[in-house]
Amino acid sequence: MIFQRENLTDEQLLHMYRELLFPRLVEEKMLILLRQGRISKWFSGIGQEAIAVGAALAMEPQEWILPLHRNLGVFTVRKLPLNRLIRQWQGKTGGYSKGRERSFHFGSRENHICGMISHLGPQLSVAGGIALGNRLSGESLSTLVFTGEAGTSEGEFHEALNLASVWDLPVIFLIENNGYGLSTPVLEQYRCKSLAEKAAGYGMEGFTIDGNNILEVYQTVRNLRGYTLEKNRPVLLECLTFRMRGHEEASGTKYVPPELLEHWEGLDPVKNYERFLEEQKLLSPDLQEEIRAGMQNRIEEAVRDGFSAESPAGDPAEELADIYAPARVPPPQPGPGKEDPEMRFIDAISAGLLQAMEHQDRLVLMGQDIAEYGGAFKITRGLVEKFGKARVRNTPLCESAVIGAALGLSVKGYKSMVEMQFADFVSCGFNQVVNNLARIHYRWGEAADVVIRMPCGGGVMAGPFHSQSNEAWFAHTPGLKVVYPSTPRDAKGLLIAAIEDPGPVMYFEHKALYRSISGPVPEGYYEVEIGKARLVRAGTDLSIITYGAGVSWALEAAARHPGISFHILDLRTLLPLDTGAIREAVSATGKVLVLHEDTLTYGIGAEISAWITEHCFPLLDGPVIRCASLDSPVPFAAPLEENFLARARLEAAISRLLDF
Repeated sequence: MIFQRENLTDEQLLHMYRELLFPRLVEEKMLILLRQGRISKWFSGIGQEAIAVGAALAMEPQEWILPLHRNLGVFTVRKLPLNRLIRQWQGKTGGYSKGRERSFHFGSRENHICGMISHLGPQLSVAGGIALGNRLSGESLSTLVFTGEAGTSEGEFHEALNLASVWDLPVIFLIENNGYGLSTPVLEQYRCKSLAEKAAGYGMEGFTIDGNNILEVYQTVRNLRGYTLEKNRPVLLECLTFRMRGHEEASGTKYVPPELLEHWEGLDPVKNYERFLEEQKLLSPDLQEEIRAGMQNRIEEAVRDGFSAESPAGDPAEELADIYAPARVPPPQPGPGKEDPEMRFIDAISAGLLQAMEHQDRLVLMGQDIAEYGGAFKITRGLVEKFGKARVRNTPLCESAVIGAALGLSVKGYKSMVEMQFADFVSCGFNQVVNNLARIHYRWGEAADVVIRMPCGGGVMAGPFHSQSNEAWFAHTPGLKVVYPSTPRDAKGLLIAAIEDPGPVMYFEHKALYRSISGPVPEGYYEVEIGKARLVRAGTDLSIITYGAGVSWALEAAARHPGISFHILDLRTLLPLDTGAIREAVSATGKVLVLHEDTLTYGIGAEISAWITEHCFPLLDGPVIRCASLDSPVPFAAPLEENFLARARLEAAISRLLDF
């Protein structure tokens, strides 16, 4: 191993040694504690320390790093207190996630570290969003994100690198190629000679270096950092190393040929760097022992503190309170005004976006074809001319990467609106929504200031892949808010409220309502409070609880039966539910019909019915009836689609309930 010190001073070389040695000694202590049964799990980075330490030292302190679970050196270089790290690893109070996360699945805004999720690939896209935020803010900052060689097999790797390249983002994508996934060797992961070769496919530079040589890592990352800023381009860096321990300690290394372990043992980054410093007359045995003893004392003290900390109490109120980022109570919305102009549903959404862009200068819109073309439904038409392509951004066909980038923008203090061409396509970004956006505030207190617009619903002969009303996918996910307006007035007000909310909001907009309904819409910038249902009409005979297109269907049914007193409740928000309004609807009539367009089984109606049965049973005069669409995909032909939709069964459901 050849070390090139170039222009590094003696003090810098010794500083690097201390930074390299400390995580090694911490890891050795963790392995002792594991054998003693005092800790339950450990993901070892022994043999790989030069990458995390060298790369972290090469970045500026205010530049974000997105590490993996073997990158202890990133955390120690960024000076996160070891006693607090130990509390984190033990799930104790005083850690970084209140005992809610394990290992390194957390971040620290103070230290500019963004926490990973176990799916690995999604953080590559988040790094792109952080880099985009830097660009939009005019900050000369790069971003460093880690992945492993196995992570390059994920689709998110392709999406993230492609998006960063298309948008000219200053990101260093660093691959720790350590030989194995869990037990899968590299020959079963890819067929290219080196992973750096993949860079050419994205129009970016790619490099392969010795990941066990701390000076080579430091100098390369430092130079690439400058390159990303000078050229406004991403780069791909492959660092060759080896995982000397199991994937985690319980996995062992029996699947690794002994000669391979022996070979890499000779390339140990700590031992080789120590020999180099000895050759440079900078590290004597006495100094080495002094440094080690001092670090070991620090480690022992931190371990005592970490193990003496209390376990979290498990308070349900506290747990639930941290699901959502704190949101302000919106000002009172304007009442109906005689001068309110009539607007179509689609125009109300457009008006809400326009005013939100005017009020929030850090709001960025992203989606396929939303700029010059105006989006699949022309909702964003004209916005790029008014606000420019920096804030109204066409994206490649990569839903997951765009949602991840939106989260990265949130880390940088921006708001994002991501438009799905059709709600059906969000499945391609599902992981980012339910595992990243929804959980990040609960996990380590970071907000995900993202709205995802979801053009949904049938009745327009669009077939199985352009007609789903898939709100139930997300209403089951803690941390998300799910809204679904039924009127132009609410469409605008709920969209503005979603954008003003600091957390992730899924905004469902029914395509069949776009141009079929109109209503008065206040001209000003107003919010409809998320979590509050709307009483459409009061009645005494039968209550219909519904949302979206179901509100129009309920009103049509009421018009067909003037002799029946219908009580119609428009939920507007599906998560969190307005249970108070639901109770009032039950109390008003004693007979409840829950109507929704989504398929019946495990739908929203099942949850509402269960809640009513559990909490309002004495108020009922009959069973809670659900009316929903068939449990089938949405068919294309008009007669089949009409038969599929819940509207076809509404009359029978009303009659059945009234017979009790």
